[in-house]
Amino acid sequence: MNWTHVLLIVFITMAITIAGTYWALKTYVFTTAFTPVSLSAKEEQALEDKLDRLGYTHATGSPYYHREDTYQPQPDEFYEDGYLKPEAYTEAGATREISFTERELNALLAKNTDLARKLAIDLDEGLVSAKLLVPFEEDFPILGGKTLRLNAGVGMTYQNGKPVIVLSGVSIMGVPIPNAWLGGLKNIDLVNEFGSDPGFWKSFSEGVEHIQVTHGRIVIKFRE
Repeated sequence: MNWTHVLLIVFITMAITIAGTYWALKTYVFTTAFTPVSLSAKEEQALEDKLDRLGYTHATGSPYYHREDTYQPQPDEFYEDGYLKPEAYTEAGATREISFTERELNALLAKNTDLARKLAIDLDEGLVSAKLLVPFEEDFPILGGKTLRLNAGVGMTYQNGKPVIVLSGVSIMGVPIPNAWLGGLKNIDLVNEFGSDPGFWKSFSEGVEHIQVTHGRIVIKFRE
């Protein structure tokens, strides 16, 4: 091989490297937005039924992409003059368990399309993960006009009669943040660490009877 062939190989290698780096940055690091989840008619109805049981009722007809909802009253909920009927409180027949699929959670985010294009949730075995896009203003140093990708994972299970919540980690541009920068909280059971003291984690632990995260679904059961 003469020097012309060597120079040509070097140029081709540089071109492939630059193109590959650009594609990787554009695809995995810098991106503009996620595509909001669109549910099928059957999935929409299932989600509406769950929201109804929680007391949050949407207007019918692809409600998850609208900023304003119209309340749909239950039968005989109002008097003829338009006043709301009083109702005695009861827990008879009430369910203490809620469950959502991964698609349902992301569809709920899609109610606010701006948020749905910047945040996406993934459910896997014992793990809840989130991807977040953070856009920077044009005048921001170095990253001005770019959109930064952040990833985070939180382990969720139920063991020995209490929930187990573990921060698996946080990464920026695919680079994991050191545990020291996360306050030493990585891979630590937050409920076990802070649940003995009065506050959020203690109340959270005492109010949850069961948590199960599987591939594409999360189920939470509350105590009485």
